[in-house]
Amino acid sequence: QVQLVESGGGLVQTGGFLRLTCVGSRRGFIIDTMGWYRQAPGKQRELVAIINNDGSTKYGDSVQGRFAASRDPGTDTAYLQMNLLKPEDTAVYYCNADARRYGRSSGTVYWGQGTQVIVSS
Repeated sequence: QVQLVESGGGLVQTGGFLRLTCVGSRRGFIIDTMGWYRQAPGKQRELVAIINNDGSTKYGDSVQGRFAASRDPGTDTAYLQMNLLKPEDTAVYYCNADARRYGRSSGTVYWGQGTQVIVSS
């Protein structure tokens, strides 16, 4: 299976910044799309950003203009630069990847275990 490990979370003040990293292990797989999601206490998981194969991105409305997602095509390592953080950004952030085995036309979405981000004021 594809393994995804997030890191970079922590405690920051309002207006601060963090960079999250997602390191993927993809031996034998092709990763088509990667993404970032988050889940705050008592809420459902929501989209933060999607990174397509060509590097184009799509962001959730609540983070657009403040966050920037990117991807290293050589290693399929994903990043999430989080700027101007707000208390409502507090959540567990998850990396995911839509991956398929070589020779297959369809794949499966894999998830990391998450990294905690807490924004205080």
